Amino acid sequence: MKTQTQNELDTIHHVAIAVKDVGAAVEWYTKTFRCEIAYRDETWALLKFANISLALVIPEQHPPHIGFSSERAAEFGTLKPHRDGTRSVYVDDPAGNSVEIMDASSL
Repeated sequence: MKTQTQNELDTIHHVAIAVKDVGAAVEWYTKTFRCEIAYRDETWALLKFANISLALVIPEQHPPHIGFSSERAAEFGTLKPHRDGTRSVYVDDPAGNSVEIMDASSL
C-alpha cells in the first residue's frame, strides 16, 4: 500500500447511487460500460471502472453517498466492518450529504 505524503491528494474510492433493483442495474451498467463486478449481493454491488468505483445501493439498506479512502478514517468515529472486508464510518457534510470515510488499510 502506498503511504500518503502531505503533497498527495486524497482518493475518492466510490460514488454510491440509489437503485430499485441491484441486478437490473448491474446488468445495464455492465452491458453499457466496460467495468468489472467487484462485489454483488441483493442489496448492493460495486462496479470497478478505470478511475473510480460505482456502488449501486438499495436506499433502505445503504444511503446514496460518496466514499473516500483515508488513513485517518478512525478520527471521524467508530469504524464498522462491512461484509466485503472493508471498515468505514459515515458522516454528513455541511450540506447534509452522506459521506463514507473508509479505512485505507482495509481496502
